[in-house]
Amino acid sequence: MSDQWCRKRLVEAKGRTRVSVVLPARNEAPTVGAIATALRRELMEDLPLIDELVVIDSQSTDATAEVAARAGARVVSQGDALPRMGDVPGKGEALWKSLLVTDGDIVAFIDADLRRFDAQFAVALLGPLLSNRDVGFVKAFYDRPLAAGTTLMPAGGGRVTELVARPLLNEHWPVLAGIIQPLAGEYAARRQLLEQLPFVSGYGVEIAMLIDVVERWGLAAMAQVDLGCREHRNSDDAALGQMAAQVQLAVLSRLRSHDKAVFTSKPGDMLTQFERQGETFVPRTTYVGVTERPPMAQIAEYRRRVTREPV
Repeated sequence: MSDQWCRKRLVEAKGRTRVSVVLPARNEAPTVGAIATALRRELMEDLPLIDELVVIDSQSTDATAEVAARAGARVVSQGDALPRMGDVPGKGEALWKSLLVTDGDIVAFIDADLRRFDAQFAVALLGPLLSNRDVGFVKAFYDRPLAAGTTLMPAGGGRVTELVARPLLNEHWPVLAGIIQPLAGEYAARRQLLEQLPFVSGYGVEIAMLIDVVERWGLAAMAQVDLGCREHRNSDDAALGQMAAQVQLAVLSRLRSHDKAVFTSKPGDMLTQFERQGETFVPRTTYVGVTERPPMAQIAEYRRRVTREPV
């Protein structure tokens, strides 16, 4: 469980290592403030475990940026970072651009829609990295309650994981079969690893990153930590279908880039779903394509700002 990691001991182990925590956020005003406040108070003011706390505002139309700033986070608009390369919608873009606007030797990513947030989540993510130099990438796992009417189901919620991500990984990357939450939005890594990775757009970013890490650095460089229980906003079936499509497209892209498959045609990037309207079903088509950003180490603006040897 996450409480196995002692904050004070990790501060001692940290030494001169700089730690950045990034919250990618789009319309998360109801939750981002409590998360940022807990991280700032407990892990920056009470104990100097985190050096910078950054919220990447991904084109929010609510008060996400204002709430995050009041809570003590530095807020960066996704569109303002690296403007010459434009702005691709989706979480992957926020994570990629965060490397340009942070300076931590270790970067931890935490979703901004978590409820009943515990700052120990961040402590646990940092634990293996600060205590073991051989670990380069840490992935969280947890129970995911699924709200079903008035009932909170203690062991539900990972529907895209169980129906799409896990079967695909077991079929094509069985070395990753032991990853409990492959789509977890909470993970941390050394900058020297992250800057060498391409970032897939949208909801495919986590599974693509997981595959790229194991392909390049192997399973020995990876660790998992138990965060206990994670509560967040559950998505409806239509949204889950779009997420699942992006996850599958991301895996297809990794099959191609790692020479595991050859495609005779480009996979489709449109998803048609149906919703009941009166006595009939009406189709609704959504673009679910995934794009890919190059490793940040290849970007001139980044190279001018940071000079490091690749891991």
